[in-house]
Amino acid sequence: MKNNKALTLVIVITCVNLLLWTMSDNDKESMADKDFKNYLAESWEMSLSQSPIYASMLGDKRFNTEIVSNSADEIEKRKLKAIDSYDEFKTFNINDLSESNRLNYMILDKDFSLEIDSHNYPEHFMDLNQRGGIQSFYETGSRMIFSSYQDYKDWLTRLEKYTSNIKNANANYKNGLELGYTQPKHITTYVLEQIESMVAADIVNNPYLKVFNEASLEIVTPDEKDELILSAQKLIKESLNPAYSDLAKFLRNEYIPNSRNSIGIKDVPNGSEWYEYLARYHTTTDLTPDEIHEIGLTEIKRIRAEMEDIIASVKWSGDFNSFLDFLRTDKRFYYDNADDLFDAYLIMSKKIDPLLPMIFKDFQKAPYGVTEIPMESAPYTTTAYYNSPSKGRPGYYYVNLYKPESRPKYEIPVLSVHEAVPGHHFQISIAQEMENVPEFRKHQSFTSFVEGWALYSEELGEHMGLYDDPYDKFGQLTYDMWRAIRLVVDTGMHYKDWSRDDAIDLFVNNTAKSILDIENEVDRYIAWPGQALAYKIGQLKILELRTKAEKELGDKYDIKDFHYEVLKRGSVPLSVLESYINEWIESKK
Repeated sequence: MKNNKALTLVIVITCVNLLLWTMSDNDKESMADKDFKNYLAESWEMSLSQSPIYASMLGDKRFNTEIVSNSADEIEKRKLKAIDSYDEFKTFNINDLSESNRLNYMILDKDFSLEIDSHNYPEHFMDLNQRGGIQSFYETGSRMIFSSYQDYKDWLTRLEKYTSNIKNANANYKNGLELGYTQPKHITTYVLEQIESMVAADIVNNPYLKVFNEASLEIVTPDEKDELILSAQKLIKESLNPAYSDLAKFLRNEYIPNSRNSIGIKDVPNGSEWYEYLARYHTTTDLTPDEIHEIGLTEIKRIRAEMEDIIASVKWSGDFNSFLDFLRTDKRFYYDNADDLFDAYLIMSKKIDPLLPMIFKDFQKAPYGVTEIPMESAPYTTTAYYNSPSKGRPGYYYVNLYKPESRPKYEIPVLSVHEAVPGHHFQISIAQEMENVPEFRKHQSFTSFVEGWALYSEELGEHMGLYDDPYDKFGQLTYDMWRAIRLVVDTGMHYKDWSRDDAIDLFVNNTAKSILDIENEVDRYIAWPGQALAYKIGQLKILELRTKAEKELGDKYDIKDFHYEVLKRGSVPLSVLESYINEWIESKK
């Protein structure tokens, strides 16, 4: 009896000690997660203060009069602060964190490491861009949330401060010119044309005035609106236009005559290594430019074969190039006015919405609208783009109405699924609406995931019956071919010895896109090295994972479940996406 009591006592003591040890370990884990959660919250607050315009776009107006300075001193300070922040981040041990926080850690680690690597390359010398550079800050105004008279006053304050950024840009470009960092002549010529056109315009037509001219009388009184317009006109005349005029004079007389004729970033100091970094940054992979180039060539061959099948199905009697000429020139494929083109985009967007339940089980709540690209930038930019929603403002699918006779009808379905739903608006809104995640995760954006998903969505149009017409299907293949060609021409121009004409010719010989679109696209890649690589690399990874899921799960596979798994964590690096989809496949087995 005594032995049994002793044994019982030993068991009880052992169990109590085990429980205490386990509780202590759990407490440590909880403390680590708590500390990390606090770190994430503080980091998000800091990021908002360091990105005040983005904060305003999200509806947070605490920093509503601030901008981010582009002075060389401030850029250097931000670099040092980023290094300190990464050092603080690295004090956390990923193995001490919960599964959800491990994902947060992996995402931030990738983001931080890419940012720190970028410090090796002077981006501020190379940010002259015909699609959204120093000359087009006015476009930011269309993304602001104006709900009071004070909001408009705050925007005026920001514009006054932005005058300093124009002057700083002038100084940055001068330093870059001395050190050999310049954009190609013809890219800078586009920027100069935009600046000179803006400065020369009558002040009532200045694009910086648009926000105030369109101020709603439901928000401001007539007297307040008149005051805002007069203040904006004074600011444009006395501050913005003089700063822009000085910049234009420098670009015209010094920068363009002495900048490079070559188009590839490889021709600036350390340029090839810079491009290798940009390939890693935009694709979130370790693929080399040479490997990406070969992937592009392989994809061109595959898509070309599908295109040939479509041509055969419509019984075309000529060759491939004559079919492309037919698509580019036959009037049946084009609208002759901007209003009809815009209406077609609207109708297509509404057609797609009710088809989504065929392939999805989770849907975004945020609405989106279709609007036109501002005519000041439309001649220099691509066919469409998207701006995400924020508090009090829907997402917007922007369409280019410049020269409607050059914008084919068969592009409308594929563009709409890419930019709106189930592409950008669908994916970004679902990410922003995630629950029980740190705030930064809702707004995280890895290009290879975001653009990879949008390109993948183009193929989903077939699952929804959008490409029953063979010309619409050819339009989808044209866009897929377009992204495959990007891999070849972007790496070709920036890492090899391709000319601008080489890039244009590859497009002309393999796609039905108009010459205007092709030239704008090629110039986009020249001005923005590496970004165009993300689309096809991201799409191929998602398709690869879908094929694997279909093959390994068999009857247990459901495309709705697959899409839910891909989107439910928001934007993540491709390696992280692959890891989680592989885990999901195993769990379904």
